[in-house]
Amino acid sequence: MKTQMILSKDDKKMLRSMFWRSWTMNASRTGATQYHAIGVIYTLLPAINRYYKTKEDRAQAIIRHTTWFNATMHINNFIMGLVASMEKKNSEDSNFDPSSITAVKASLMGPISGIGDSFFWGILRVIAAGIGISIANTGSAMGAIVFLLLYNIPAFLIHYYSLYGGYSVGAEFIKKLYESGSIKIITKTSSMLGLMMVGSMTASNVKFKTILSVAAKGAKESASIQSYLDQLFIGIVPLTVTFLAFWLLRKKVNINWIMFGIMLLGILFGLLGIC
Repeated sequence: MKTQMILSKDDKKMLRSMFWRSWTMNASRTGATQYHAIGVIYTLLPAINRYYKTKEDRAQAIIRHTTWFNATMHINNFIMGLVASMEKKNSEDSNFDPSSITAVKASLMGPISGIGDSFFWGILRVIAAGIGISIANTGSAMGAIVFLLLYNIPAFLIHYYSLYGGYSVGAEFIKKLYESGSIKIITKTSSMLGLMMVGSMTASNVKFKTILSVAAKGAKESASIQSYLDQLFIGIVPLTVTFLAFWLLRKKVNINWIMFGIMLLGILFGLLGIC
């Protein structure tokens, strides 16, 4: 309750609007390049419309939040509150670096999700399900109701107060980051983490394995081309495809055309028996 007392009436009105909008965040998945970004924009619109007076400034703020976002539901509102306070600071201070907003948002996704996943999926859900199942085993329909209440009441309260908490500590949090120089470190680190994530996702999600083989003269068994590729560089074809897609994106080629092109190549190679 203390966090609400330091907020103005307009602040509370804005945060209430953000709170109800935030329930759509995890239902707004729009593909691998943005994930929940559309839900983030929808959640932040009350803050963006309040703090920015021109269409140009509002458009820049919206574009800023089209980047990939994914964090544990219920606790991700802390990031939304913090981002709203940073947007306020950006609208008031011409020396404020707007790129730090996306940097802080990106850097908090991992830690927030680590806490949220452990608590909501590993602790709260298990305890609520255990109690609900024990009641259901007696033949009572209250088991399902108890489970829903035990899980959703704490989740609702955390979802609500994390938004207010993020917004309330935001100004002081940002001030300390700038004074200590940590904001530059966070910006650089988040960029490095982003590149690492792209690399790991490429290695784990982009697959190519050819079934072609070459029969050497006089050899009893044919040699697999895939084994030669692996000896040269494991994952060389997926890496090449990734770099090609990145190059095409830099050339302003529509991402949908790139995706369809890769899909057609995959189908063609499959029909030809290449992979």
